[in-house]
Amino acid sequence: MEKTQLKNILTKIGEVNPKYTLDKQVYKNGKLIKFIDNPSEEIKQVAMVQKYPSLIQYIKNSSEKVQLVAVEQDPLVIEFIKNPSEKVQLVAVERNPRSIYYIENSSEEAQLAAVEKLPSSIQFNQNPSEKVQLSVVEKFPLLIKYIQNPTQRVIQLAKQKDQE
Repeated sequence: MEKTQLKNILTKIGEVNPKYTLDKQVYKNGKLIKFIDNPSEEIKQVAMVQKYPSLIQYIKNSSEKVQLVAVEQDPLVIEFIKNPSEKVQLVAVERNPRSIYYIENSSEEAQLAAVEKLPSSIQFNQNPSEKVQLSVVEKFPLLIKYIQNPTQRVIQLAKQKDQE
């Protein structure tokens, strides 16, 4: 099938169901960029980070969509994203809880998601909130050894759980 025929088919699908326009489908499959005439800068970035996620580090002020595509491919590239949104943080830690290490000022929700998926990831969390610390120690008191500067409540809970 020729490129133009395939492009026409993809375009028709998008006309019938706007949810499947070429522009929207590029976010799922970057290779479709070849069927878009004059793709926007964001679409070019999506196609690029889908194939090579670490290139996100060279994109200044990347959109949340581009960031999401990058961390879906490789969660550890969150290291290169300045101030990722909570949504981007959550995708990264869901895919790899250890990625919490690379998130400066991670949200409490991202911290909780990381330790729920992998409790020992508390050791990679730079400043876990007391709520996160308590959630880990409640289930696994011995993991307190991985918490830098645990709060008094966390220490007390760990001692209590250790004696049970």
